[in-house]
Amino acid sequence: MVAIEVPCLANERLKAVLERINADEELRALWKASNINAIDRLGYSDHGSTHVRIVARNALRMLRLLMEAGHRPGAVLNYGMRPEDAEVVVVLASALHDIGLSVHRQNHEEFSVMLSAPILRRLLGNVYQEPELTFVVAEVQHAMISHHEGFAPYTIEGGVVRVADALDMEKGRARIPFASGSVNIHSVSALAIDKVRVGKGKERPILIDITMNNSAGIYQVDELLKEKIARSGLRELITVEVKVPEAESRIVKELRL
Repeated sequence: MVAIEVPCLANERLKAVLERINADEELRALWKASNINAIDRLGYSDHGSTHVRIVARNALRMLRLLMEAGHRPGAVLNYGMRPEDAEVVVVLASALHDIGLSVHRQNHEEFSVMLSAPILRRLLGNVYQEPELTFVVAEVQHAMISHHEGFAPYTIEGGVVRVADALDMEKGRARIPFASGSVNIHSVSALAIDKVRVGKGKERPILIDITMNNSAGIYQVDELLKEKIARSGLRELITVEVKVPEAESRIVKELRL
């Protein structure tokens, strides 16, 4: 099981919560059960601890870039909490947003929220006191549900988790379904993505730099990432740049139907 690692910097609350996330046996079991359904039974890519680590790092990076540019996350704007608390919200939402896959793929976002309440209170116990404890739980659950296309985020925290979920598209993530015979636009286009980088933009706070080895990867950007960004509430704050080499790599040698 992959440990969840993010740069905590001077955020002691985030450091304490991250230690609890990595030590929590129930959460680790839910990540494994989610992957049993996602990988073993459905032939999808990883939705367990590896996915969580990628989403958490990218979401936290985007949140910090937006706060650096003067944008105020929901925990700060609406509850008078600190920027460090918004970071806790984003990392926790990243860690728990897909645990409902342990129940079923359909409506897994709702199952995730249902399962998360006791886990969140356990992870946050003694780190927060009421009423802040309940405020953080509510903000985490909002950010969790916001990664689903049917729920538009109301907060920056929800927006960055939504976009970060779609940024988990590098080619290594598609090898399991591709190797098992799932040769379709989803697996082929994901194999076309070499690298995804989140950095500081010039005209907008966030720059998402995507390097492809084959133009099939455009599907991932145009059909999946674009929709996530469009309804994230952050559309005017993100620039996406895509680079495709002149000599493209061949992904599929032949296909028989």
